[in-house]
Parts: sequence; structure tokens; C-alpha cells
Amino acid sequence: MDDKLTSDIQVIQDQINKTRLPEELKVKAQEMVDRLARAAKYGSYNAEFEMVQHYINWITSLPWYQSTQDILDLGHVKQVMDKNHFGLDSLKDRFLEYISLMILNKRNPQSSFRAPILLLVGLVGTGKTTISASIAEALGRHFIRIPFGGMSSALDLRGQARVFGDAEPGQIIKNIRRGGVKNPVILLDEIDRVSENARGEIMGVLVELLDPAQNNSFVDHYIDYPFDLSQCLFVATANNTTHISTAVMDRLEPILMPSYSDEEKIHIAREYILPAQLHKAAIPPGVITFDDAVWPKITRPLGFDAGIRTLERTIEGIVRRAARLLVEGKAKEFHITIDNVKQFIPTY
Repeated sequence: MDDKLTSDIQVIQDQINKTRLPEELKVKAQEMVDRLARAAKYGSYNAEFEMVQHYINWITSLPWYQSTQDILDLGHVKQVMDKNHFGLDSLKDRFLEYISLMILNKRNPQSSFRAPILLLVGLVGTGKTTISASIAEALGRHFIRIPFGGMSSALDLRGQARVFGDAEPGQIIKNIRRGGVKNPVILLDEIDRVSENARGEIMGVLVELLDPAQNNSFVDHYIDYPFDLSQCLFVATANNTTHISTAVMDRLEPILMPSYSDEEKIHIAREYILPAQLHKAAIPPGVITFDDAVWPKITRPLGFDAGIRTLERTIEGIVRRAARLLVEGKAKEFHITIDNVKQFIPTY
């Protein structure tokens, strides 16, 4: 074996040596490297090397033992939720109850408590995804989102076996690696919108993910070794529950996300959306102001919308138009009134 081959194999060997792996997996990886070294002597090095290198890169970059410490402080949790969301008091109270249980069980080392898995059910724009991100922020955990809309195969979640040339891990393991810890908040987004043909298989994988008796040994086809997902906090979302299997629903605690009233939307627009859009556009606060009479007019320009997505786009359009006028030097401040609002919303 020449020096180049020895050097390449040594790099893989060093990855194994310096990474803390489960003992059985470490033995398996070492056997692969030993087999690679033997194969290199007889000229079959290249074909084997790519596969082994890719696999070792994956298993040595997974957080087998890395986790974050939870911030179990009810005051901090309430502050984060109130900062990011207006209203939703019943949902906030429910989450504070869960945190209280986590605090009590943290004091008991023998406790086998598992946080319930929330299913946030509601129409588009009612805050299902953003509330999930706030839960992660409140706990001090990493946030991972896995979109299920249009998912057409269970292999997207569980990965492909290494016998296939283009095999790779599924979305679960990919996102765990990206998050870098074994206890993130994992958002399973729009689980009701998977492809009809693959719904049965995908629901089967979801049962395994969401069942505390099974998810401590989740096996991705590519990694081919159990990974402990029991410390993850799963949150699922759906527009409705019609296309979610009974077995999956049995492992979820559904919470209905309410529609916003016009008054709530106006408050959210004034206190949350407008400041966020100004910050996004690098426009100082106070440069764009609104008459009180304008808010009802832009809250429902095209009829009732359960969520705030349309309103958010409208305010974004106003800020964008003002940004252009600022850059062109045509104005330095903007006061939006009933009389001039059409100038800022061309489709109004």
C-alpha cells in the first residue's frame, strides 16, 4: 500500500479514534476500516473507500452523547411566549403546565416522565410553526423543522440502505446532525399533507418516532444502528386531523389553534408585525407610522382570513414601498392615512 492510501485510511481511523461512539458501533466501524485496508492491498481501494468514508463521516458527526441543558424557569418561559405571541392564553397555560411537570420530575432522578407530544391543529397563518419555535427558545433547545407537505416516501424519513450507490440518511438523522444535539425540539410540520400513496408507510414511521417505548432506538436504514430520540421534544402541526392515522393520533395531544379576531390582528400588526418588518428592512422605528383608522382597512382587504399571513404580506408591502422612496430620497418619514394608503398598497 502506498503512502497516499495509508494517509487516506489513517484520516478515517483518526475520526473513529477521537469520536465517542457507542461501543458496538465503534467495533463495526473499525471492522470496516480494517477491511478497507486489506482491500487496498489488492487494488479494490477506490470503490470501497468512498462508501466507508461517507459512512464514517456520518456516524462520527452525529451527537450520540451531546445535549443541551433545559431552562426550566416558568418566568423565563412565560416571558418568551408573551414576547413572541399575542393571545393564545390557553396554549401558553398548557405549555407552562408541561414545564411545571418537567421541573418536578427533574428533582426525581428515578422519574420516567416523558413530555406529551403536542399536535397543533389550525388554519394557515394561525401561528402553529412560530409557537413551536418559541417553545424551543423558551427551553433553550435547538429547533428543527421537518416539512411533511408532499412527502412521497417513508425513506425520506428513514433513509436508504447502503447497498444503493446514492444512499443517504433520512430527514430525521440529517436534522439531528444539523442541530448538533440529541434533545432538540423537532417540529413535524403538516403531517396531514403527505402523499396519498405513501401515507400508510409514513404514518408507520411516525408511530415509531412518537412512541416513547420505541423512539429510544430509532433505526435509520443508512446508519443501521439505533439512535436514541427519547430526549427529543416533538411538536406536530396539521390543518386538520382527517388524514392522520388513528395510531398516530393516539400518541398526540391535539390543541386547536384559534382564528384571530380583527381586534387581535390589529394588535398583532401594530405590536409585532410592523416592528419586525421595520427591523428586517433596516428602517428605524417611527419612520413609518399609521393612523388608527388605517388598521381596520388593511386587516381585511380581501375578506376574512383566520390567520395573519395576508396581513403580514400587506404590511411587508407597505414597508417595501417606503424603503424604495427612502432610497430614492423622495421622503424621510411616512405617515399612512386613509387618503394615501392606496399609494403604498397598489393592489388595495
